[in-house]
Amino acid sequence: MPQADQVYWAVSFVRTGHSFHAPIMKNNYVYIVVSVSGASVLALEILGTRVLGPFYGVSLFLWSALITVTLAALALGYAIGGRWADAGPKLGRLCLLLLLAGLWVLVIPWLRRPVLGVAEPLGLRLAVLVAATVLFFPPLVLLGMVSPYAIRLKASGLDVVGRTAGNIYAVSTVASVAAALLVGFFLIPVVGVTRLTLGTGVLLVGTAIFGMTGKSRSKAAVLLLLFAAGAVAVLTLIGPGDRASTAGVLAIEQSAYGEIRVVESDGARLLLIDGGTHTSIDTASGESLFPYVDVLDIAKLFYDEPGRMLLVGLGGGSVVKRFAGEGWRVDAVEIDPVVTRMAREHFGLADEEAAVYHMDGRGFLATTGETFDLVIMDAFGSSSIPFHLVTRESFALIHSRLVPNGILAMNIEATAWHDIFVHSLAVTMQEVFGHVVALPIAEPPNTLGNLVLLASDRPLELDRDPPVPTDRFSPEYNRAHAWDNRFEVAPGGLPILTDDHNPVDIWAEQLNVVARRTLHEQFDPQVSW
Repeated sequence: MPQADQVYWAVSFVRTGHSFHAPIMKNNYVYIVVSVSGASVLALEILGTRVLGPFYGVSLFLWSALITVTLAALALGYAIGGRWADAGPKLGRLCLLLLLAGLWVLVIPWLRRPVLGVAEPLGLRLAVLVAATVLFFPPLVLLGMVSPYAIRLKASGLDVVGRTAGNIYAVSTVASVAAALLVGFFLIPVVGVTRLTLGTGVLLVGTAIFGMTGKSRSKAAVLLLLFAAGAVAVLTLIGPGDRASTAGVLAIEQSAYGEIRVVESDGARLLLIDGGTHTSIDTASGESLFPYVDVLDIAKLFYDEPGRMLLVGLGGGSVVKRFAGEGWRVDAVEIDPVVTRMAREHFGLADEEAAVYHMDGRGFLATTGETFDLVIMDAFGSSSIPFHLVTRESFALIHSRLVPNGILAMNIEATAWHDIFVHSLAVTMQEVFGHVVALPIAEPPNTLGNLVLLASDRPLELDRDPPVPTDRFSPEYNRAHAWDNRFEVAPGGLPILTDDHNPVDIWAEQLNVVARRTLHEQFDPQVSW
């Protein structure tokens, strides 16, 4: 910086009551602001999936909405920030941007519930876009204004504008990369979503206050800092945390893969993953309340004696307990260790009932050298369907891990027996297996419910029908109903699901809407989201 400019900056700051050297502030503090701003942008984008995910599910639509809102907000922020900077760059204004953004972030935990309630009737796509916009667009616009304003404030002349802009955006991007790794890999599972959201707001407000007060020891600055610290402490203490403090909520934990909740209501204990129900048991007996668990027992009838079974998707362990209890040797693959721990702590899963491997199901199938008599796929929730597990390539991999004439049993959820998702899955399985049959469960056929798809190279016919039920609400009834209403899907005219082309995210939208509306009606909002 030319000497005359240094004198100008130093004199200007002395006149405004700052006791530290202005060029140091200009050269260092601006980079601090840019770093904090860049880190906060990525932190908010990732946190958005956990703020909204328990209500909407972490689906393709949620990620698309958050990315759209982030990019639109930054674009608007860049435009406004550049114009605001040309009107006269001042350090106080740069600090004000961080302060306002931080204050908005601090109230997001309180805004979340009313915003979700207002947006819910709009339908999944519009609702998630509106909620993401209301909660995250304002602070992201303010953070988008930081970079162009910092460039204008930092550049000492036209001959260094390019270099200054490059440095500013490089620092901001590096901070964003660091934040993405820290937030996604470490902080969310350890700190929790609410505290991390508040922490982001605190960081923004604290950085702004530091710039506004500098190293001044005046009484006003000290009081301001003490007030800010006290306000932050109060917000953190009284804020809605990630704790199981609500009646009926036994546990809440943020894992690396989603929000895990265990809740109780009307004699049932449920495992919720990102707001979708994955396990439901009777609290008195410990038996599963999901009829599909009874229907999966039909697969046992194809074997003269217990064999070796692989389960992909552990959930609360209800399926494991059924098979292990009848002498089957069970291996289970569960990507999330927190789910396994919840199954053991809250759903009675014993260590000896299954060998549990913590990895992706398809990854396990690709690397294991073992073969199985039966493979059960139970890894699909209402919020999203892991597309890589329902493709022709995935079914071919499963086929290679089955003994001759082994069986694949897949539990899925659909809005009707003859939903396009059900039929497309069936014809895709027919590309690999000789025989595929669907066992429907829900009544009437056009309502939300589960189906079990069986696939094998052997004919899927039983020597004897399942036992005749004596009670409408019994495991025997569920099995007999599913078997009596079994159907096959004729090939042709339906898309084959592949790794290259797979529209299941689109098909899952209506399923997600119906499933979550049912869940929100069943539970108090504080329990389910």
